[in-house]
Amino acid sequence: MTGKDVPGLHEAQDVIPQGTRVNVTFLGNEDLEMRVAAAKAVKEAGFIPIPHISARRLSSQAQLEEFLDRLQQVGATEHVFAVGGDPATPEGPYESAFDVIRSGVLQSYGVREVSISGYPEGHPDIPTDVLWDHLEKKAASLKDQGLGAVILTQFAFDTDPVMQWIDGVRDRGIDATIRIGTPGPAGIKRLLSFARRFGVGANAMIVKKYGFSLTNLLGTAGPDTFVTELGDLVAADPKAGDVKLHMYAFGGLRATAEWARDYQAKVSA
Repeated sequence: MTGKDVPGLHEAQDVIPQGTRVNVTFLGNEDLEMRVAAAKAVKEAGFIPIPHISARRLSSQAQLEEFLDRLQQVGATEHVFAVGGDPATPEGPYESAFDVIRSGVLQSYGVREVSISGYPEGHPDIPTDVLWDHLEKKAASLKDQGLGAVILTQFAFDTDPVMQWIDGVRDRGIDATIRIGTPGPAGIKRLLSFARRFGVGANAMIVKKYGFSLTNLLGTAGPDTFVTELGDLVAADPKAGDVKLHMYAFGGLRATAEWARDYQAKVSA
């Protein structure tokens, strides 16, 4: 969710299980008050807030500490997500999420677990070898500092590159929980727009495999096929380790929560 999504959170509250992890973004067009208010709303609703720390959007260590201090005041620093962020040029001393992690600042404000980014299909602006290098460095630094780690990935439509990437993570000796980014149900045009923006593969073969057609863009699509296939592949892969989902609520928090509820009911029936 974003800082603007507090009403949507309240609307979806009765459908989301207590204890669910809810990420709160760090957008350039939102301020400290909005970010803290959103994290507080998540906590008060009975969920686990995962506030984002966007490294390249931070103008100084003082700004990072102010953010963490305010989050700690509302009980929202135990889990955070450290991400590089969109600006091509850092606004302050942190060029990457790794710089934030290795600064040693996080533990001072009660952080116990840090989510870090994963890119099963690569990143449009970052070479693949750099992505792997930073993933290894971040995971190692968190372990050295005694902090828990979760790898939270960009969303995907195709299970093949996801499984190859999971095996690549494990081959590098990283045993952290992996949460595979999964688009919640949304309009097909909207899904494709996000895919283009973030460099996610969405050619005709992939989207057909996911469950919708490029010739019919007016409808909506959900991740049933993707999630079912991913679950089967993870269960059959002895080295996959702990793999869960992270739902991107492109179609709204309530629609995503209702999909998850209905899917769980269907597979457990």
